[in-house]
Amino acid sequence: MPNNKRRFFLRYISLIQKLKNKPASYEEIEAYLKRQSRETGEDLSISKRTFQRDLNDILDIFKIDIEFDNSKGYFISDGDDPVFKTRMLENFDQLDLLYRIKNPSQYIYYERRAPSGTEHFYGILHAIYKRVLISFRHEKYWEDSVTYRTVEPLAIKESHHRWYLIAKDRKDRRIKTFGLDRIAELHIEEEKFEYPKNFDVDEMYKNSYGVIVNAGKPEEIILSFDPEQRKYLGSLQIHNSQEVIVDNADEYRIKLRMYVTIDLIKEILSYGEDVEVIAPASLKRNILNRYKMAIQYYS
Repeated sequence: MPNNKRRFFLRYISLIQKLKNKPASYEEIEAYLKRQSRETGEDLSISKRTFQRDLNDILDIFKIDIEFDNSKGYFISDGDDPVFKTRMLENFDQLDLLYRIKNPSQYIYYERRAPSGTEHFYGILHAIYKRVLISFRHEKYWEDSVTYRTVEPLAIKESHHRWYLIAKDRKDRRIKTFGLDRIAELHIEEEKFEYPKNFDVDEMYKNSYGVIVNAGKPEEIILSFDPEQRKYLGSLQIHNSQEVIVDNADEYRIKLRMYVTIDLIKEILSYGEDVEVIAPASLKRNILNRYKMAIQYYS
């Protein structure tokens, strides 16, 4: 990469890194860029005019909006979706490291996973934005069948390191989820569709764990954990309805309100002997039966 482009890119990343945790004045940003210049060997210092131009470029290229407030200085705006902002900044943490460190593969080791379907991202997002149909070949993991679908793409959702397309199937007009890693022969059609006015992904999945949505009512679920799980469950909640009801040296008990789905059952099983289902009784029996079947496999 030519030096001037590298310098621009490093400066953009440095500005974002400086502001992602707390606001800063122009003078603080200027001092930070001088320190980064010494570390990177690139001259990242800028004038006030260039700084304003950089803010516009960052918004245009990365969709990260840096605003100014007289009381606190420059800061990264949450915009309409703070979760999206957080995930974007997480990606910048990795990008910053990869760009500054020579031969990063010697120090950073990624999981050896199969393709997650992200090669379809651009095409699907384009179709969602343009409100046009897409067609594709879809293969389920647990069935030896391949189907060809034509759908109205509505959104893309992440769950457990996988990405899913949420779409209305033209065959039966039902909203369904399709794993991106199981999609092939993606084709963007010319026919347009009308995006449903009341469709809300957050509302659709607010009582779900993963991508399975039940038609019934959410249930009150009570789980009792070994107290050593306290910090883990506190920092990475199972669900946003999670409420702590017992927290002492003997037990860490939480209450959830959500659908009982196979995704939730698998999450509970992943804690092994560190969790006990208190309620509902039907979920407790389900977990117990699965442990009994597992014991039979090893008997």
